[in-house]
Amino acid sequence: MRRKDREVTDFTKMTAILNSCDCCRLGLIDGDESYIVPMNFGYETQDGDLVLYFHCAGEGRKIDLIPKQKTVSFEMDTHRELVTADNACGFSYLYQCVMGKGSLEILTDHDAKVRGLQRVMSHYSHTDCWEFHPAMMEKIHVLKLTVSEWSCKEH
Repeated sequence: MRRKDREVTDFTKMTAILNSCDCCRLGLIDGDESYIVPMNFGYETQDGDLVLYFHCAGEGRKIDLIPKQKTVSFEMDTHRELVTADNACGFSYLYQCVMGKGSLEILTDHDAKVRGLQRVMSHYSHTDCWEFHPAMMEKIHVLKLTVSEWSCKEH
């Protein structure tokens, strides 16, 4: 990270920033181009490790690309605020962001899918006691991103 003065390294603060984000953008490679897709997400931490979960339809470009990815990137941000000034060079932007990479897989085990969906629902509803209709469980895909590296920054 170039601006070490803006890096957040305290794990508790990093997870607080992560928790305040409402959208995670996944970065995948499609041939010679990047494909970035915004997604709802949930997460869990265990012993300093981070796992992100996503839900999506069972078809589409993202689903086609996942098996071809060795590593995927992700980015999320929060607390965005424009700082204005009397001159152009004085403008700035305040924010907190989370960025990282890891391996992405499509979960097939029913219990693992439920666990991932509970994490997504918990992130937005602060409750993790949801029931999921069996027909919907058959239709949707649950993605698990096992994070290998991540960092946080704030300005």
